[in-house]
Amino acid sequence: MGQALCVCSRGTVSLGGARYLLLHRLAEGSARAGARGGGGRGEGAAARGEPVPRGCWCPPGRRCPACGGGAWGDARPTARSAPRRGFSYVDLVEGLRDGRFYALKRILCHDKEDRRAALREAEMHGLFEHPNILRLEAHCLVEKGAKHEAWLLLPYVQGGTLWSEVEALRGRGASMPERRILRILRGICRGLQAIHGKGYAHRDLKPTNVLLDEDDRAVLMDLGSMNQARIEVTSSREAMAVQDWAAQRCTISYRAPELFAVQSQCVIDERTDIWSLGCVLYCMMFGEGPFDAVFQRGDSVALAVQNPVAVPPDCRYSAALRRLLSSLLTVDPQERPRITNVLDRLEGLEPTPAGQDTTQI
Repeated sequence: MGQALCVCSRGTVSLGGARYLLLHRLAEGSARAGARGGGGRGEGAAARGEPVPRGCWCPPGRRCPACGGGAWGDARPTARSAPRRGFSYVDLVEGLRDGRFYALKRILCHDKEDRRAALREAEMHGLFEHPNILRLEAHCLVEKGAKHEAWLLLPYVQGGTLWSEVEALRGRGASMPERRILRILRGICRGLQAIHGKGYAHRDLKPTNVLLDEDDRAVLMDLGSMNQARIEVTSSREAMAVQDWAAQRCTISYRAPELFAVQSQCVIDERTDIWSLGCVLYCMMFGEGPFDAVFQRGDSVALAVQNPVAVPPDCRYSAALRRLLSSLLTVDPQERPRITNVLDRLEGLEPTPAGQDTTQI
């Protein structure tokens, strides 16, 4: 069930025998992917350095890293709307024992199904001790009257998400250098390799679920959609169940084609993540995912993903990187590479020569 947690006062919590000072609301958003697009602040939030200015618990004389230069006083949290089903909140906390910053993710649980899903997310985090997967420091289930909250204590990664970095570059009219893309992509792939190696698939890989530390080390987060990599479907009923699950748990503009119309006799495997990886790579190269605009226009993503993705031929990225992108975004999952093959190809890619690794959008 995790470690015991209690709220000791307005400004501190106790988890597993250690006390933590509440500092700042980092983000809030749906704990389920559903039909959302891949971008947006607060979406799928956990442990990322994207402060949302909704009030701060910072005591006088202490500087909160989420507040930047502004929050030195004892401002109190602003009023918030009533929590909705499937919602999660992420607060920045400081360990009073070790002085380190953490992200405390609180998942609202309205029934047994919600509680099982939240505890499974904690269980998935606990499977890994890997530099490219966000580790779980502690967790517990807290009673809130007739409802519960699952509390997950996670490391605070101040660099923010890959999505926030892409947005910042796009705002300046620039795109990401190829050398940097390769560095970040290798980290994402190593995280996926660890997940796939244990027989699981992430199922909701997207730019908002990739954190970047100060050295551009990619860290995968939000493991709530993770499940077994290989799913054998033997009937139309099973196919519909998988399809409905994907509609709830896999973000639509990063969802693999085979999850939109699941066949009654098929095998779904971890290469759904390879498709999502291709969408993430496309986003790093061109400033948005290949289907983000389709979703935002209200057009059918389910139809769009059935056609080959056009890679702009006049972009200044290397031909090798463009070929890798095309292979990841192969519609037929049986023709997509596995993560070990992707890593092998990445090792063979030479970084763009100095002076040629910046591009304008």
